[in-house]
Amino acid sequence: MIEAVGLERRFDGKLAVEDLNLAVKEGEVFGLLGPNGAGKTTTIRMLACLIKQSAGTAYINGFEINKEPDATMIRGFIGLLPEAPGLYESLSAYQNLDFYARLYGVASDKRESRIDDMLRMLDVRERKDDPVATFSKGMKQKIAIARAFVHDPQVVFLDEPTAGLDPEASHTVREFLGALSKEGRTIFINSHHLDEVERLCDRIAVMSRTVLAVGAPKELARNYWGRTTVIELAELLPKYIELVRGLPFASNVRTEDGKILVDLDDPEERNPGIVDALSKAGARIEYITELRRSLEDVYMRLMGREKR
Repeated sequence: MIEAVGLERRFDGKLAVEDLNLAVKEGEVFGLLGPNGAGKTTTIRMLACLIKQSAGTAYINGFEINKEPDATMIRGFIGLLPEAPGLYESLSAYQNLDFYARLYGVASDKRESRIDDMLRMLDVRERKDDPVATFSKGMKQKIAIARAFVHDPQVVFLDEPTAGLDPEASHTVREFLGALSKEGRTIFINSHHLDEVERLCDRIAVMSRTVLAVGAPKELARNYWGRTTVIELAELLPKYIELVRGLPFASNVRTEDGKILVDLDDPEERNPGIVDALSKAGARIEYITELRRSLEDVYMRLMGREKR
């Protein structure tokens, strides 16, 4: 559906995106995560055929971004939320969306219901006839998001979709994107909000000018942190710590906040052995669980490596 091959972009000789290789599956919600200046917006602008790449290429639905008429075709069938909303402020919300629906050739008998659905799902239906100039920054962002979907595209690029939104509005947008993602469309999201991409995306790429890692959030956590079991005992005695440390499959056994932490290759297989050994030694186990590593943990580790 979306494939980037050695994609690069230079500005005045300086690399903004370097040797970017990505493959996004059809129907996938894919997140591009990275700090400001990582090249996320530049990547979207190249993929959406808004700027030319300096090297490499990419394909959207089999069309190549650096060829004509392919690039024109791509611009016609994708949806795009740019970094700035760029709405016609003297027009109403409805008129803005109707204008773009007409540009994309949405049939007249479908435009009204499509626009009404978008406005309702984004909780701005009551203001549909008000000039956009009277809207807050967050409301304008919602209209720009609706515009990206108004022609029912199968591939959508969203650059920081919740920028400028308060927590309630961000929640509305996440629900909107979640609902539309179930329709089988491919959604490509740029963001530096870790919580947002972790909630929305099937897979994530962490980038800093180039891709550092790709995978599902849980997969990335396991790849870069391994798996750790946490054991809390009614009484933490040195002999119990040494017992766990002596198990042949246990590694990096340590204590933290009164709990035993142990790295395991396969917790589902190994945890019963730990429970059995501790129970036979007289330990009373209050709970045993797996330490959950967040996407933030993965991100900070990758960014730390990149800086080094």
